[in-house]
Amino acid sequence: MDCGSGGGGLGASGSGGDHDSSDLSRRKKPYHRHTAHQIQRLESMFKECPHPDEKQRLQLSRELGLAPRQIKFWFQNRRTQMKAQHERADNSALRAENDKIRCENIAIREALKNVICPSCGGPPANEDSYFDDQKMRMENAQLKEELDRVSSIAAKYIGRPISQLPPVQPVHISSLDFRMASFDGYGVGAGPSLDLDLLPGSSSSMPNLPFQPVVISDMDKSLMSDIAANAMGELLRLLQTNEPLWIKSTNDGKDALNLESYERIFPKPNNTHFKSPNIRVEASRDSGVVIMNGLALVDMFMDSNKWLELFPTIVSIAKTIEVISPGMLGTHSGSLQLMYEELQVLSPLVPTREFYTLRYCQQIEQGLWAIVNVSYDLPQFASQCRSHRLPSGCLIQDMPNGYSKVTWLEHVEIEDKTPIHRLYRDLVHSGSAFGAERWLTTLQRMCERFACLMVSSTSTRDLGGVIPSPDGKRSMMKLAQRMVNNFCTSVGTSNSHRSTTLSGSNEIGVRVTVHKSSDPGQPNGIVLSAATTFWLPVSPQNVFNFFKDERTRPQWDVLSNGNAVQEVAHIANGSHPGNCISVLRAFNTSHNNMLILQESCIDSSGSLVVYCPVDLPAINVAMSGEDPSYIPLLPSGFTITPDGHLEQGDGASTSSSTGHGRSSGGSLITVAFQILVSSLPSAKLNLDSVTTVNNLIGTTVQQIKAALNCPSS
Repeated sequence: MDCGSGGGGLGASGSGGDHDSSDLSRRKKPYHRHTAHQIQRLESMFKECPHPDEKQRLQLSRELGLAPRQIKFWFQNRRTQMKAQHERADNSALRAENDKIRCENIAIREALKNVICPSCGGPPANEDSYFDDQKMRMENAQLKEELDRVSSIAAKYIGRPISQLPPVQPVHISSLDFRMASFDGYGVGAGPSLDLDLLPGSSSSMPNLPFQPVVISDMDKSLMSDIAANAMGELLRLLQTNEPLWIKSTNDGKDALNLESYERIFPKPNNTHFKSPNIRVEASRDSGVVIMNGLALVDMFMDSNKWLELFPTIVSIAKTIEVISPGMLGTHSGSLQLMYEELQVLSPLVPTREFYTLRYCQQIEQGLWAIVNVSYDLPQFASQCRSHRLPSGCLIQDMPNGYSKVTWLEHVEIEDKTPIHRLYRDLVHSGSAFGAERWLTTLQRMCERFACLMVSSTSTRDLGGVIPSPDGKRSMMKLAQRMVNNFCTSVGTSNSHRSTTLSGSNEIGVRVTVHKSSDPGQPNGIVLSAATTFWLPVSPQNVFNFFKDERTRPQWDVLSNGNAVQEVAHIANGSHPGNCISVLRAFNTSHNNMLILQESCIDSSGSLVVYCPVDLPAINVAMSGEDPSYIPLLPSGFTITPDGHLEQGDGASTSSSTGHGRSSGGSLITVAFQILVSSLPSAKLNLDSVTTVNNLIGTTVQQIKAALNCPSS
């Protein structure tokens, strides 16, 4: 955008003599076009600070060789441009909402035209017609009120109410119907007949999802405030008290809740939320130091989108249903929200846990915050939730040098409608699968990742000289994070996914999900995701090392056709050497234009290795520091989790053992693939695609077992 153009022009009259020409040249300002480097630097600064102060503008002026006035005008113009873009997007959303209301109204009118009496075939009886008319009048009044509201909002952006649009035809959602006969391949037998609905767009667009807006009265809000205040008192006592509430476990030395003392100190009606013999109580507490200041943590915890970004391996869905109280500006103290979230273990064998939660933040003193989560029952969704969160949460205390000490508590009542699969029974029943230690170790690892993202310095050792700038490093890290988030979504068993299980290469089978992809940053078309879990008598660390080492990649990567790979770029994103982002290139292949983006991460709760083919031009875009949001990704990978078995004896060992007794250190491995079935959104899924992904998983599982010298069955 030009900051120096404009100025004088030709007058209405004049002889065009020498005097007029020299006067014209003095009035005309030179036309200046910014260089690509100047624009890139200005855009980068705009992302960090859209309103730079005078000092920052002077620094940019010296750095780019531009006048401070040019810098000022560029930022003004850029902010105006962004505002216009946002207004256009909001206007489009409002028009879509208006179209939806119009479609509903048309459908109701058409339904009224076709109302007949089932006994005589004529119009319905008068009394039924009367009540139907009354119902229609009420619904139309509500629709008109909603339309007026949308029009008034739109008027702020376009200067007039939304004009009447032509009738919109109802959208017919195509169905996915693929029949399965016997498969040839890796132990795949006759499969069931499948009839899955193909969802438009992403999974979050499903109708009737439980986090849709609800109407909350003032009485409800008062009740919520009381519940949150009582929960905060209980949380603080549980976090700050040891015996008799907490005792050290003799098996692993962790804090275990003394239920008798708890029920005596905090008596509750019937002691449990559910009246069922299948109730289990899980309670865990842990503490540690994280590399992020307290206020930044509070800000991320109280924002459902940032919360989801912070815990992608645990939280599959997080939505703020209603802000009951916004709290104090800048500290979030007193903030109260009603939220919906689904928590997951990255395996198709473990169902997600749903919670409708009140999240309440309170600043106890300077540099000390407490955040409590407690379940709140919504009558319209009561039948869907089988999990109830008792007061849980964390205490965040500021420490020097930007660190914080976090004490975490998880306390839930779970109703198991179906038995936990035997592979995960020990891990889930011990409380480790969803416990405080997993939350805290994930938080520590992610905070290290954010710290690495914010560090501007680069080194040849880390980047191999391939990534030229700090902006390139940050862009690559953002691309890899989106890849990991996409992978976690594809593996989880969220209720918003439509899935089925096929007989597969092991006794567990392969879970298949299908969705129509149209979001930015995703390949357009029909995407098939498949995942399975199996157990190996190998320690999680050794399994992680096996997947992480590029020298052993040809032993399990069936898509590499046995070709060796070389790491051409490396970004460390944590203190553990296994936490890193790599760009890999395969040797001796015909696809010289294709690279592999891979992120690996590990902590005491488990590890991930996620990878995705990305073409060379897209990698160059990210490495140059440009926005990677629109680079399409279709990741695959592995999750490795300790099996939760404890060795008989001192109970302290966590490594593989060949001695007597039950060995600890086994691993639960989930392998997941995604393939683009068709680039046409209206395409049908055929049998070949299912067979391909089934065989792909079966071959991969067999090769992993062979490489690690494990029995194939």
